[in-house]
Amino acid sequence: MIRHTVVFRLKHFKDSSEEKKFLEAMKKLSSIPGVNKFELLRQVSSKNNYDFGLSMEFGSSIEYEAYNRHPNHTSFVETYWLNEVSGFLEIDFEPYN
Repeated sequence: MIRHTVVFRLKHFKDSSEEKKFLEAMKKLSSIPGVNKFELLRQVSSKNNYDFGLSMEFGSSIEYEAYNRHPNHTSFVETYWLNEVSGFLEIDFEPYN
């Protein structure tokens, strides 16, 4: 199992129509085969400067790699992510045995 997590902030103003459009587009990533336990989260802590979090799980590294190559994911990255994200941190976890 791989838990893919990303925290990020956008170039848009809080609660703007651009922010909402970005987040709605991001939610569509949940329909890509292999994505489980998809969560889009809003940051409430004052301990960092990110505004949102994304979390999802994959049953295997093969499913995770397929997600990364999926046309819906690559299109989202090219259309939205590269143009609208001002900062992020990506962390991918596997269970510690």
